[in-house]
Order: sequence, then structure tokens, then C-alpha cells
Amino acid sequence: MSKILDEQRRPTLEADRVVAAARAWVGTPYRHQASLMGAGADCLGVVRGVWRELIGPEPEALAPYARTWAEDGGAEMLLSAARRRLVELPPDEIAPGDVLLFRVRRDGPARHAGVATGAAAMVHAYDGHAVAETAIPDVWRRRLVARFRFPAAGPRAEVRASRRAYGAPRTMRGPEARSSRTSSC
Repeated sequence: MSKILDEQRRPTLEADRVVAAARAWVGTPYRHQASLMGAGADCLGVVRGVWRELIGPEPEALAPYARTWAEDGGAEMLLSAARRRLVELPPDEIAPGDVLLFRVRRDGPARHAGVATGAAAMVHAYDGHAVAETAIPDVWRRRLVARFRFPAAGPRAEVRASRRAYGAPRTMRGPEARSSRTSSC
């Protein structure tokens, strides 16, 4: 049986929660390697922030990366990391809550990410623009290389989310309190 079919059986987060968490980033200024809502994020920074919001601490440290890492001979680092941590699905259709990975160049590695808010829209960040919810144009659809979902959260993340829903204060510490390093947008 294929790995993707096996992955489809793993529990994933509810799409409406993922979409709401991603939309909360809209308006955050673009900052290369950052992942702090309201202060700055790149495309992977948004995905990382949604992970922290809904699941908990990031599962692995990320090394600094240049804006041109993919052009400088970068391997499939983004795609490999997504395959280690997310639930992979066939890229043939897009659904709300999906994490989408794109190739910027046809022959290059995946280096752009977004969170689908519908079959034809996503929240993403790119150089020179604040995080935005935009349509997914045909040019990006042709460059979609992989589609993932966030794995189901553990009990600790569920308690944290319910506390926030009832107005408990949220403190900023650890990786959330500072600009973090990550991806490639």
C-alpha cells in the first residue's frame, strides 16, 4: 500500500480550526525567517504559527536559510520536513485546511507554502506583501507539488485551545516570543 494511502488514515485537525488559525495571520508584515503573528512572517512562518496555535511547540529546530537557498542548490528541505511532520495527501484536489507546497520554478525544489481556506484560496506570505488570503491562480495550481494536513493535536493542545476560547490570557514565551527561523518565501 502506498505511503500516501497509509497517511490518509491518520487523524487530522478539523479544517475549520486550521482555516481560522491561518486567517488570524492576515495582515502580518512579511519578514524573512520570522514567525510571530502581527510582527512578521514568511510563508513557512505562517504554517509554523498555525502548528504552534493548534498543536503546540514546533517539533524540530529550523536552521537559518538564505532567501535564495533553493537557487543555491537547496535540496527538497521544505518537502522533506513536511513529510516528516504532516499527513500527506494526493495533490489532485485542494480542500480547506490543507497545507500546500509549491515549486517556484518547475525544475526547482518546493519553496513556497500556504494554508488553503477553500478549494480556490489560501493564506500565505510572500516577499514585499503582508500575509494575505488570495485566490490560487492557475499558475500556482500547476506548481502544486504536495498537499498535507496537520496531524490531530494531543490533549495538551486541546486544553490550551479551549482555555483561549474562554478568554484565558495567552503568554508569549519561548519560540513564540521571538522571530524564528525557517523556510524560503
